[in-house]
Amino acid sequence: MKPILSFYVLLLCSMVTTAQEIKALIPSVELLEFSKEGEQEFNRNWKACEVIWEKMQNGVEYKDLTKQEQQDLEKVSEVHSDYWQVGTDGCSWYCGASIAKVSASSYLKTQGKTSYVPENSHDFDYKNAWVEGVEGYGVGEFLEFSFPQENPRITKISIVNGYVKSEKAWKANSRVKKLKMYIDDKPYAILDLKDQRATNHFTVDPIGNDDRDNYDELSKLPDWTIKFEILEVYPGEKYDDTVISEIYFDGIDVHCFAAGTMITMANATQKPIELVKVGDQVVSYHKQTKTYITTIVEEVASPIHNNLVTITFDDQSTITCTNDHPLLRANGDWVSYNPSKTIKDYDYDWVYQLKVGDVLQGNDMQRTVTSIKAIEAAQPTYTIVRLDTGTTFIANNIVVGTEPLRKIKKCDVHKSNCKVVK
Repeated sequence: MKPILSFYVLLLCSMVTTAQEIKALIPSVELLEFSKEGEQEFNRNWKACEVIWEKMQNGVEYKDLTKQEQQDLEKVSEVHSDYWQVGTDGCSWYCGASIAKVSASSYLKTQGKTSYVPENSHDFDYKNAWVEGVEGYGVGEFLEFSFPQENPRITKISIVNGYVKSEKAWKANSRVKKLKMYIDDKPYAILDLKDQRATNHFTVDPIGNDDRDNYDELSKLPDWTIKFEILEVYPGEKYDDTVISEIYFDGIDVHCFAAGTMITMANATQKPIELVKVGDQVVSYHKQTKTYITTIVEEVASPIHNNLVTITFDDQSTITCTNDHPLLRANGDWVSYNPSKTIKDYDYDWVYQLKVGDVLQGNDMQRTVTSIKAIEAAQPTYTIVRLDTGTTFIANNIVVGTEPLRKIKKCDVHKSNCKVVK
C-alpha cells in the first residue's frame, strides 16, 4: 500500500502546487441600482433633452438656454441613449476590437419571450443575461469568448454578476462567487466576485499579441480564447440557476490624444478633447482642396493607453498622442511614430515614419518637429472616431486623422464583430 499512498501524496502535492501558481484577482466594484422608477425618470429626461438638442441644432447656443434647460442637459449624456445600456454609444477599446464568437457549455431554455443564451453575456444590455442550463448550481459550466489574433490587447475585464435587472431577480437567482479564467484552455487566474448587485472590474496584464505588425499573417491564424468557468456560487433565495448578466472588455492599442488637447471648433473657439461630444461641430481640413470645412462629430472614444509620445514643435507648442495616431505633413503625407501599426489597424494606405525635422500641417501655420519623447505611464486618452464629412480634425493646431478602422463591418452597439454560437 505504501507505493500507492506515495503516489496519491505526490499527486495531491502536484495539484496544490498548480493551484498555488494560479493568481487570485480581486475586483473594484461599481454598484448598480436599476429600477422601474429610474427607467421612467431617465426616459422623461431624455425626451426633454431631445427637444433642447433640436433647438441647439437649429442655432440656439448653450448660453441662450434657460437655467432649467441647462440643468436638464446635465441629467443625461448624448452618448448614453438607453437606460439599460452597458457603456456608451461612443466606443472605447471596441473601436479596434472584435469578438469572433461567444459560446457556453450550457444555457437555460427560453421561458416565454425571455432567452438565456450565451449572446446575452455580451449584448451590452443589463436587462438580459446568460443562465447556465444544468441541474444544480452550474459548478463547472462556462462561458468562452474567442478573439482574432490581430485583436487589440485586453487590460480590463468587467463582469456584471447575477440577474441585475431588478433587486428581486438578483436575490432570487444564484450568483458567481469564484470564476476560473483560462487563456487558450490554460489556467490564468481565479476571479473572486463580490456578492453585490454590481459590476466587478478586474485589471489584468495585457492579454493578446503585443507584436501585431504582420496583420495579414495574424488574421490567418486560429482565434485565441478566454474561458470563464464557475467554481463557486452564492446561492439564490429561490432558484439554483446561476446568472451572469454581462462580460465586457477594455484595453489598449487604439490611438488617441491626452486630456487637455485643444480641438478647433466650427465657431473658431477651442474645446478640450475630453469635452467634445457627439453632435459638436468642428473644423476639418480637406486635403485635396486644401481648404477648411465644418463637420459634425458622430463618434468619440476614451480608452486608457500607455503608448504615448509627446511631440514638440519649433514654436514650443506640443501635442501628446498615441504613437500610432496619424498626423498630416505639409506635403500631404500621413506620418506617425509607429507607422506599421497605423497601417495595420486603420484604413490608411500608406503612413511614413514621423521624425525630427518633419513639417506638419497646421490650421494657422506649418510647424516643424523638434523633438519626440515617449511616455510610458498609462493615462486616459480621447479621440474623435468618425465625422459626418471628412477624416481630419484640428488638435493643438495640428491637422490629425480620425480612425477609420481596417476592419470588417461591426455591430451597432460597440462596433464589435459579434458572432454567437449557441
